[in-house]
Amino acid sequence: MTPVIPRDPSPPDAPAPLPLRVQLTRFVLTGVVSAVVDFGLLVLGMALGLGHTPAKALSWCAGTATAYSINRVWTFRAEHSGRLLAAVAALYLTTFAVQVGLFAVLFPPLEAALGTAAAQVGGFVVAQGVATVVNFVVQRGLIFRG
Repeated sequence: MTPVIPRDPSPPDAPAPLPLRVQLTRFVLTGVVSAVVDFGLLVLGMALGLGHTPAKALSWCAGTATAYSINRVWTFRAEHSGRLLAAVAALYLTTFAVQVGLFAVLFPPLEAALGTAAAQVGGFVVAQGVATVVNFVVQRGLIFRG
């Protein structure tokens, strides 16, 4: 269970938090950009000879860095702090295990049944979907509360 992390006091001139609908829309749009980075590097890594799990691990790191950078500023309007970075890093390590683990489990049977390209897409979509839901709920509810 992820502990509740107290939020740093906001400076008096800090912008008000955005409504849930706006945050969710921005989170999804950011997720699309990050998914393009992640999936593009997954396919590139595998084309360059990496196995499916190392390629996914590397692509996930790049996609995650993209998502954190955009969401912190645009979606949740949070100032940079070591506390926020540590909280998000802990969350992302958890979702890393979930996402890469799901992809590693799903890819071989999907590849055998549907071929490599379909297995890449299918495994990616399922793993990304689960990680996205977990990330939004925890980031909005515990990390970037407001």
